[in-house]
Amino acid sequence: MTGVGGDAFAIVYTPDGRVDGLDAAGPAPAGVPPDAPVAWDGPTSVTVPGAVAGWGALAERHARFALDRHLRDAIDHAERGFEVRPRCASDWQGAPKLPDGYAQAPDAGDWVRLPELGATLRAIAEQGPDALYRGRIAEAIVEASWLELEDLASYQAGWVKPLTRSYRAVDVVEMPPPTQGIVALEALEALEGMEPTRANQVECVRHALAEALGQDTVYLCAVDDDGMAVSFIQSLFGAFGSGIAAPGTGVVLQNRGAGFFVGGKVEPGERPFHTLIPGLLFRRDGSLLGPFGVMGGYLQAQAHVQFVSAIVDDGLSPQEALDRPRFRVEGDRVALEPGHPAVPGGFVDQAVSGFGGGQAILVGEDGELRAGSDRRKDGYAAFAS
Repeated sequence: MTGVGGDAFAIVYTPDGRVDGLDAAGPAPAGVPPDAPVAWDGPTSVTVPGAVAGWGALAERHARFALDRHLRDAIDHAERGFEVRPRCASDWQGAPKLPDGYAQAPDAGDWVRLPELGATLRAIAEQGPDALYRGRIAEAIVEASWLELEDLASYQAGWVKPLTRSYRAVDVVEMPPPTQGIVALEALEALEGMEPTRANQVECVRHALAEALGQDTVYLCAVDDDGMAVSFIQSLFGAFGSGIAAPGTGVVLQNRGAGFFVGGKVEPGERPFHTLIPGLLFRRDGSLLGPFGVMGGYLQAQAHVQFVSAIVDDGLSPQEALDRPRFRVEGDRVALEPGHPAVPGGFVDQAVSGFGGGQAILVGEDGELRAGSDRRKDGYAAFAS
């Protein structure tokens, strides 16, 4: 679902009141031929992996430690191994296309080592992000995809101004295009003028939702003792991304180029539509309410609307809001998760999967932290001293 070969976005709130948006999404190759078809997977679905440049930018501007310290645990897990959790095993076994080095899908409880990936992570820790964008690893990425060395060497993550829209008693912060954050804000704007019923939520989402694709994502959030908050999301897009690993590196390459389907063609050197959106909430007095996010491809904007309404309109805790059954708008149809109340009108289907999973932390007016982690995923909420 995520890794070195993917993209990332983040929203960071600092104790002095600054809100930074990190855009670490990479473009298609600059030399794409004009008649290149949009591909769901394979070499021509690969765009420049922006996540590692994003890690470096975050560490340089906001982190307490250097990048090598942040990668220490990941290196250890890759080199020494880790126990596969049930949800991870299920997704691994159900992936339509497995890249070299990952083709033996484990069972829950199996111990898995990824030594080539460990070596790549160690190189990034020792040399910085350039280890991915130049040299041996970059050459392996070029060998496996239609990217060129210059596409990788010229990439830089960027800092952008997030979008903000008030919804009743809170301000909702989302990332600008190429993400779908604006979809969530438009839906909340419409919902603010009516009763927040499930039927009204569906209609607001339906009108705001642009046609999009989306699959697998990983989200995390954190709030520290100083009041800094981070909302961070990263993805390979599809399950195991493009289905291709750069030889000898353990790096699975994303298929984010599939997002060009929204515009109908691949744009040379441009970024496709992005499903990834981290979220952040503030009280109307400007104080931090907390970071939140929901994995699930094109569901993300819809789930943001449902989460914010659950917190603001219904006063639920983070865990209650995340666990509440969700709906998913799919054109003229609406899929309802088991336990979701009926939605009048339209075409309604019952579904048991495809409703994502999220995490959230809310900061009380007294500074108390309340966190939640979605029961649909293998994640968890924890306090670290």
